[in-house]
Amino acid sequence: MSQVTVQERDIVIPGQVLAEGLDYLPGENTYRREDKIYAKVLGLFSLSARVAKVTPLAGPYVPKIGDKIIGQVTDITMSGWRVDTATAYSAMLNVRDATTRFVKKEEDLSQIFAIGDFVVVVITNVTSQNLIDLSMKEQGLFKIEGGRVMRVNANKVPRIIGKKASMISLIKDKTGCDITVGQNGVLWVKGKTPEGESLAQQAVNLIQAKSHLEGLTDRVEKFLDAKVKELGLPVYQSSRSFQEE
Repeated sequence: MSQVTVQERDIVIPGQVLAEGLDYLPGENTYRREDKIYAKVLGLFSLSARVAKVTPLAGPYVPKIGDKIIGQVTDITMSGWRVDTATAYSAMLNVRDATTRFVKKEEDLSQIFAIGDFVVVVITNVTSQNLIDLSMKEQGLFKIEGGRVMRVNANKVPRIIGKKASMISLIKDKTGCDITVGQNGVLWVKGKTPEGESLAQQAVNLIQAKSHLEGLTDRVEKFLDAKVKELGLPVYQSSRSFQEE
C-alpha cells in the first residue's frame, strides 16, 4: 500500500524516504529507488497531485531560460554589456536585445546603461558552459531607477512571492511599495517613503528567516499591521484578501 512518510512542509534531509509505493511520483529535488521516493537536498517537503518535491532551504541560484532576474552592469563592450546575475557565470546583454530603438554604431553605450546600473532582464539562453544571454525586449523589463536593491537567498524566492503572488501582494499593499522579485534572489523595492521601503525590506527578511514555518502569511500580515501603526505610516486600502498557503 502506497503512503507518504512525512508531513507537508516537514524539513527533510538528503536520502530521507518521502513516500513508499508506486502511486506517487518523484518531483523536483527527489528521486526514486525501487518503490520509494527519496529527498535529494535539505529542504521543505510538499505534495501536489501525487508528485513529491522538495524546496531547497539553501544553495546557489541556477540560471534557467525564461527566468526574470535583476542584474548589475559590470562592463561595457563593443557589442553590449556584461551583467552580474548573482551567479558564478558570465552574462551578456547584447545591444540588439537591450532596446527596440536603433543604436548607432558609434553611440556611447554608457549613455544607455552605465557600469553599476541595475536592470530587470530575462534569460534567453544558457549554454553548456553556463554562459548566459539576456534580453530586455519583453514587457516588464527595465532599467532600475531609484528605490533600493536587496539580495536574498534565491531558494526563498517562491516563499517571498507566495502562492498566486499572495505574499508579495500583501507586502506591496501594506507598505505602498512597488517590488520586483528576481528569480536570482535580487529584489528591487521602491516606495512612496523611505520608511515604507524599509518596512518592506523588514518583511522580506522576516519571510527569509521564518520560511519553514506554517502560518507565515498571517505572521507577516500581523507584523506589517503592527509596524504601520507603530511608525504612523499611511494605511493603504486593499480589496484583496490574503489566504495562507
